[in-house]
Amino acid sequence: MRHKENWEETKARFVAWWSGKPTDRPLMRIIAKRKEPLEPLEPVIPPQDPESYHLDVERKVSEMRNFCRTHLFLAEAFPSLDVDLGPGSMATYLGAEPVFTWDTVWYTPCFLGDLTQYVDLVYREESFWLQRHLGLVKAARMLAHDDFLINIPDIMESVDVLASLRGAQELVYDFIDHPETVRVLIERLDQFYPCYYQAFYDLVTQEEGSSYTVFAIWGPGRVAKIQCDFSALMSPRQFREFALPSLARQCRFLDYTLYHLDGVDAIKHLDALMEIKELDALQWTPGFGKPDGGSEEWYPIYDKVRAAGKALWINIEEGTLDEWFVKAKKLVERYGPQGLYLLFPIMSQEEATVLYKEMSDCS
Repeated sequence: MRHKENWEETKARFVAWWSGKPTDRPLMRIIAKRKEPLEPLEPVIPPQDPESYHLDVERKVSEMRNFCRTHLFLAEAFPSLDVDLGPGSMATYLGAEPVFTWDTVWYTPCFLGDLTQYVDLVYREESFWLQRHLGLVKAARMLAHDDFLINIPDIMESVDVLASLRGAQELVYDFIDHPETVRVLIERLDQFYPCYYQAFYDLVTQEEGSSYTVFAIWGPGRVAKIQCDFSALMSPRQFREFALPSLARQCRFLDYTLYHLDGVDAIKHLDALMEIKELDALQWTPGFGKPDGGSEEWYPIYDKVRAAGKALWINIEEGTLDEWFVKAKKLVERYGPQGLYLLFPIMSQEEATVLYKEMSDCS
């Protein structure tokens, strides 16, 4: 890539991180703001409404190109662009209408009334939102040239997609009233996911690899974040019975997988998740008002992940440069550099130089 000097080394380090191979330091995402732009910036017209904010590809590409001209991508940071219809866009391909806001995208439930009438759900290759989304990603790929990567969008997986199609509250009752229908729909969505994923993968893949939206991960094959945020409303028995088999099927399809564990109400499913042999790594999101991923409060989570032989993705974002280093150093001392991915806030070039040196020395 034009804006990533050590890309070959970065790819090798990502492969080592996924597999937990010994390394001289942890994988790190360090982005520094340049003192002066590398080149003149492109003019960008601000979006006039939430829909164009999310879907105006030409503007998004220009903004990303300007970001590359004003920032340095150090260690294993790399430039990439998200082209999303929101979190869980598979729901729109199957009939849910997106509601665009400045902060996110919501989906209007479309599986209304008796849930059993939807058990014959079919893969919709020609759906309006799928074709529009593919067109947006294709356009972004062409406009970006080889300056930066275009990420696999957040298609999302069966249970969370079903919650968008049905509505979370209704789905809670469905698990009790219509468990077999829910199981059939989950299995059907599991069949659709590889088709949707492959369609985007074929558009964005570069050098036989892919990167995934938001989570700054790359691998030499099919890469994705997987999740079940609805699990916060599920009992451990329900999660094992309905969600776990679905997540395992997804992991078997993909080459590299990162599970997004979201919020304290989802921690109860950690032991079950660690039983998925094909799952490679875990990312923990503490939630609003909680300390960041570098806090010692979360070590019991990380202990279980490492005991299961899986990699860790940890976001350190609160405090000063010195506090970032202290948190990072403790994590390296406890878990070793291998299988450890540390992500830091955007910083100055001086801060980035100090942090990179200190992290390299502490390993």
